[in-house]
This record gives sequence, structure tokens and C-alpha cells, in this order.
Amino acid sequence: MIPWLHAGDPSDAFPPVDSALIEPDGLLCAGGDLEPARLLEAYRRGIFPWFAEGQPILWWSPDPRTVLYPAELKVSRSLGKTLRNRGFAVTLDRTFDEVMRRCADPASRPEGTWISPQMQAAYQRLHELGHAHSFETWDGDRLVGGLYGVALGQVFFGESMFSIERDASKVALHALAQLVQSHGGRLIDCQLASAHLESLGARSIPRREFVAELAAAIQDLQPDPRWRQASIAMQQAFMQNSRGPRGR
Repeated sequence: MIPWLHAGDPSDAFPPVDSALIEPDGLLCAGGDLEPARLLEAYRRGIFPWFAEGQPILWWSPDPRTVLYPAELKVSRSLGKTLRNRGFAVTLDRTFDEVMRRCADPASRPEGTWISPQMQAAYQRLHELGHAHSFETWDGDRLVGGLYGVALGQVFFGESMFSIERDASKVALHALAQLVQSHGGRLIDCQLASAHLESLGARSIPRREFVAELAAAIQDLQPDPRWRQASIAMQQAFMQNSRGPRGR
């Protein structure tokens, strides 16, 4: 049995993360809602929602936790070549809703998706409040890859990514890592391990270490205005480049 949250419970009414189940790994509690205050408190504590459509809201805090330290991003020879020669452009928060829709597209996820309309609405609200962000990779005026997640303090909590051109999502991740590093950010949360993430430099750390990093890295839940400033700068660069030879 796991604890059950109710919609009227305080936003921080989560059980301690060290009470999460071992099997399935990290299942902490169920119920509640996806209101912004609850989502932000969850991320602050190292908890995230993950559930299939038709299920109750399930909250997770796995042990170990997979993270990517921005300076440790591995740029392979092929990715480096793509970054130098492919001509992709990257924007920030230009099409957040479209990135979420592409990440949820069942055509590219035969195994199914947890990004239900309920989840899309919840993260769109976080985006409107300045907490959730998307990176978009463009080939000319065609959206070919991207990712989205939540920024709190010095941490970016990655949620999902998509790619319809080779390396397009990796290009978005490279831009994210650069921006987080330029902001003095500590880490990018990748939640669960995979061979793909490990190939990019992600590694797993004990949950207690992850939670300690969050406590040091997140001082409050206010949105960082530098994300908005970076979005404007990247949008201006994108529009300027689109008026160049490729855009004529």
C-alpha cells in the first residue's frame, strides 16, 4: 500500500522520498492533482508524476536517480559534425505546446505515452507561469526535434524529447546544457537511466545525494528571469538568420 493524496491536501503533503517502494522502483504515493503549486513542490523534493491515461496520478522518486552534469555532456564525433555542419537552429520557448504534442505523438511511441491531455494542460500552465520550458531544433522553418522540462533554481528537470531528424533532439540537449551551464546551473535531471542517456554522459547517483543537491540548488520557487531573456535572444537570432540566404 502507498499513501493517497487528495486534491484538497496542502501542495507539500508528500511523504518522505525514502519511503518510496523498492518495487516498482520509486513509487511514492498516488492521487492529488497537477496544480502548479503541487508540481513545483514535487520537483523541489525530487518527485515527479508519471502515469498512464486512465490511471490515478502516480508520484515517483526512484533510487538511484539519473542526472546529467552540463559540463559532462558527451559530444560524439558524429554529433560534433552535426553541430558544425548540419545547419540546425535552436530556439527556446518558441513552440512549447507543439513540442509537448510531438513528444506525446503515438506514431513515434509505439510503446505508448504518459503525456496525456491532462499532463499537457498541466505543463502548459507551468510554461505560462515561467517554470516550464522547451528547446526547439529547426531545419529551416521545419521543427525537427526538441525537448521540454521544468527549471527550478539551478536545476533543469527534463521530461521528454523527440526527434524526426538524426541528432535533432541531441542538438536541443546540447543547447540546454550550454544554457544551464551559463546560468551556473548544477545539473539536468534525467529521472531514469537508459543506454541513450548514458551515451550522452548521464550517470546515476544515490537518491539521497540527488535530494541533497536539490536542497542546495533550489532556494525558492520563483521563475528565473534569465530564461525569458535567453528566449528573446534566441528568437531574435533565429529570425535574423531566417532572413539570410536560406530564408530567401
